[in-house]
Amino acid sequence: MTSDRMTVIGIRTAITLASIIATMYLNPAGVQASAVSGSEGASSGQIDSAQPASGLTPPQNPFYLRAGVNLDLSSKTRFGDADCLSKSPAALYGCGKGNNGTTLGTQGDFGSTAGVEVGLGFLVTPKLRLETSIAYRPRFTFEGSANFVQTSADQPVSADLWSMSGMVAAYMDLSEYGPFRMFAGSGAGLHYVDISNFRMTFPNTETIVPDGRNVDLAVMLTSGVATSLSDKITLDLAWRYVDWGIAETGRATGEVVWKDGRREPLKIDLVETRAMLNGQGFRASLRYAF
Repeated sequence: MTSDRMTVIGIRTAITLASIIATMYLNPAGVQASAVSGSEGASSGQIDSAQPASGLTPPQNPFYLRAGVNLDLSSKTRFGDADCLSKSPAALYGCGKGNNGTTLGTQGDFGSTAGVEVGLGFLVTPKLRLETSIAYRPRFTFEGSANFVQTSADQPVSADLWSMSGMVAAYMDLSEYGPFRMFAGSGAGLHYVDISNFRMTFPNTETIVPDGRNVDLAVMLTSGVATSLSDKITLDLAWRYVDWGIAETGRATGEVVWKDGRREPLKIDLVETRAMLNGQGFRASLRYAF
């Protein structure tokens, strides 16, 4: 296991633990109700002074619906064999160093990715909320370059992907600045990614790698600002870091195609190749309190 892979696993584990700990320490909304009922003997002035002096209007109903759009920028990544020593099926890259002195594989990134997201949340306390959400990214592209030693020419690689994820997150409202309130959150869930049309172009041939799909753990950290647009609608603007886990090609039959057609395509059974899929970006969404 590489040091980069171990670092990513450590980050994902830390975020997941933070989400669990935050959830464990949430005070149930019933405690707030008890506190209110226990203050019936207090003067009206005391009750009024306990109300928040924020431009954000607290919702009357603890449930809310959130809908928004995301724009994520992926980090640099590398496709490599799941088992570089595999002979049957064959490893695509194999073990060792490439023509640029790094491990055999394909270096690149997944570019910018737009998506949509919907979530259902619950206000557990005035400053803490839990939310479950589903996100869909209809299309994004991997672009990179392989480093096989057989040639020093450019070896462009591309693939098409789409994905869906489901996540549970905890958010905490922080400092207030006029009508704006800072918030931070973390979450964890599952991410499904589908990869197809994985093509590697060489001077005389093109290698078509089998399509694949994978489900993996996803973790998220976010921070942002919120402001009320009305009694029921709140605008959220946030930055987030997300680790979606692994994107993986299939263990199936690929083929090598000669560009000039002088030979019939060569079928070849290939082992899976994998790359870590993570990045950061922005999210704009609206919360509607029921």
